[in-house]
Amino acid sequence: MSNIKERILGAITVMTDADAKKLWKIITEQFPNEWDNIESVEPDEWDLELIKDIENNPDCNEFVPIDDAMKELGLL
Repeated sequence: MSNIKERILGAITVMTDADAKKLWKIITEQFPNEWDNIESVEPDEWDLELIKDIENNPDCNEFVPIDDAMKELGLL
């Protein structure tokens, strides 16, 4: 995975749900056709462990405002 994709994933994991919704709106408006073909799948055991860690590990609950994340990614 490229460095920029890793940075995007890192930013998403620490943003609030409200900021994630804003980012999702930007993504779906900017790339509407690409999202029509994405298959929905249930989270596997690995995904569930990551979610559990995010919910329970205080080190996974850092906050980065969406504007700061977008500036760092060169999107603003």
